[in-house]
Amino acid sequence: MRIVVTGRQGQVVSALLERGPAAGVDIVALGRPDLDLADAASIRAAVSAARPDAIVSAAAYTAVDKAESEPDLAFAVNAEGPAALAAVAAELDVPIVHLSTDYVFSGEKTDPYVESDPTGPVSVYGRSKLEGERRIAQAQPNHAILRTAWVYSPFGANFLKTMLRLGETRDAVNVVADQHGTPTSALDIADAVIAVARRLAADPDPNLRGTFHLTGSGEATWADFAETIFAEREARTGKRVTVGRIGTADYPTPARRPANSRLSGEKLGRVYGLVLPDWRVSTKAVLDRLL
Repeated sequence: MRIVVTGRQGQVVSALLERGPAAGVDIVALGRPDLDLADAASIRAAVSAARPDAIVSAAAYTAVDKAESEPDLAFAVNAEGPAALAAVAAELDVPIVHLSTDYVFSGEKTDPYVESDPTGPVSVYGRSKLEGERRIAQAQPNHAILRTAWVYSPFGANFLKTMLRLGETRDAVNVVADQHGTPTSALDIADAVIAVARRLAADPDPNLRGTFHLTGSGEATWADFAETIFAEREARTGKRVTVGRIGTADYPTPARRPANSRLSGEKLGRVYGLVLPDWRVSTKAVLDRLL
């Protein structure tokens, strides 16, 4: 099976390139200059030439705060790009798996979000990603939209690697403790994406199509995540770093963050039989590699 994925260096793209061979899948990563999400013509040419059995829409404009001052670019990459990608998928008659985000919700719900909950993004980034979902579904019915959150990995820039870097020179780090979600390993996401793409390509069951939530099991605050990272590091290196728990108001940002980013994975487990590991288990596995 050949899967074309957008992007070359993102966390999920890097994880797919690593996981693909073991799963018997040929992963073809397409990014600039060959494929530019802001250029529909380049999308059609690059993807068609790769002759995929499935397409994974992974690349995105992810600068959440910067998007507040660059809404046109955020929408071009996160909405118009996926629309063009889905149009190519429909033309080639192949399924598309699109990665989306918890930011499509307001974060005001007290329980984990399910797929049928009303959306209500509170940032430009969230609105652009929600519009991308809408356009994917409109252009290619043979799709699976996978919303994920709090992604980390051994690759690229992410919260886990930031904490490790700060811990090199500090004995204490302040971290927000009133935002709730689930840290999710890009390696686990990659395994799930491959499984979903394989099923979509082989099985016409309409229940496999639609929107699903894909995050690690369990829940945490950012401070909980940081404490786990530093505890695992201390066990390996002996260096202790304490976490100061602060509120969102103590760490203002241009874009508002959802207070509740918890996503229920019940539907994905029921339909696909996919349940991601507990976030602590996957965090330990990534730290084993980095440390």
